[in-house]
Amino acid sequence: MIPDRIIEQGTLTTDGTRAAVEVRLPWYRALPASCLGGAKLTVDGVEAPAESLRWEMNGRTFTLAELVPNTEEWWFPADSAVLSGDIPLEGDADHTVEVGLVLYIPYIVIGDDEVLHIEEHDTKTMTARKAVAA
Repeated sequence: MIPDRIIEQGTLTTDGTRAAVEVRLPWYRALPASCLGGAKLTVDGVEAPAESLRWEMNGRTFTLAELVPNTEEWWFPADSAVLSGDIPLEGDADHTVEVGLVLYIPYIVIGDDEVLHIEEHDTKTMTARKAVAA
């Protein structure tokens, strides 16, 4: 729906072994975390292993599997989430970042027990900043 705004420009960070980028909801209404059906993070053609992906929103970090039953956390269109994964990366160079998201829209029913799902992708080029330890 709004795929060119998924990746927040200039937000790529790395600690040398993990890459992270801020992402925005490509939908016009807030959705519960359980509506995130999948995510991919790729930097310079290297895709982060699915099991290494982490999703941070509302100050909490989740695996994608932990989001499936989660109806307490909400992702709002004005808020960025952080998608991170195991991708070795050095800063001081431009990197091509790709993010893919699958979202389920629970209030748009398209068939028997089936709701609308959208798959959106965005690609941006940016320099990685060194991650700051929390």
